[in-house]
Amino acid sequence: MKIERRLMLIGVMLVVLSMTMATQYASTKIGYEYSIVHPSNADIRFIGSDNSSDGTRVLRVVGSNSTTARLKISLGEWAANQNKTYTAAFGIVNEEPFAVNITHINVSTTTGTDYLQIWLHGDRDKKAAEDASSVFMWDKGASKNGSSTTAWTLAAGNSNPSNMCADGSTQLNTAWDDTAGVRYSTNDANNSVSGTSDFVWVQISIDIPASPDQAGTHDGTIWIHFQATTIT
Repeated sequence: MKIERRLMLIGVMLVVLSMTMATQYASTKIGYEYSIVHPSNADIRFIGSDNSSDGTRVLRVVGSNSTTARLKISLGEWAANQNKTYTAAFGIVNEEPFAVNITHINVSTTTGTDYLQIWLHGDRDKKAAEDASSVFMWDKGASKNGSSTTAWTLAAGNSNPSNMCADGSTQLNTAWDDTAGVRYSTNDANNSVSGTSDFVWVQISIDIPASPDQAGTHDGTIWIHFQATTIT
């Protein structure tokens, strides 16, 4: 009888222990969706403006002009001891329904030395040095704005890639350039204002010294960093 009670007690303890140590499993599911679009139609998109030395816009499509399109900026052919400035090499437009901050810009080189200088500014046809709104972002290998700061705020967009807005109400057309394969604007009447406009212009200068590192193509990648807070 005592043995049976002991065995029963051990059995109860094993059941309790197995209950406390049991692993629970469950499964559920949730759908998702997103679309791959042309870079000039994305929620944060890039538009052309200035022409390069070949007569086509600085910003242009590389390869197939489709939803798999890639963009690049073609800055021309320049010699030692020359400086070339595109006041609106391209524009950045926010189509998201909330403001987006541009924090910093950096450049990674593939071939050659980095001679690029980059600004964000509001007046499309004015040099950054003459534009009080300008923010110096990159200077030939060195970042001029930290990742923890806000250089420019793009106001909330309207999810319509055919236009951009300077003042919260006036819509400016961003038509297609079939040659460059991008949307573009050459509007000089409406400047961008940080925090008010959903777009900003990017000025790029090539500042080549008297003794550059090498002849031939200089290329790489420009990284533009964004940050947004959607909690209201």
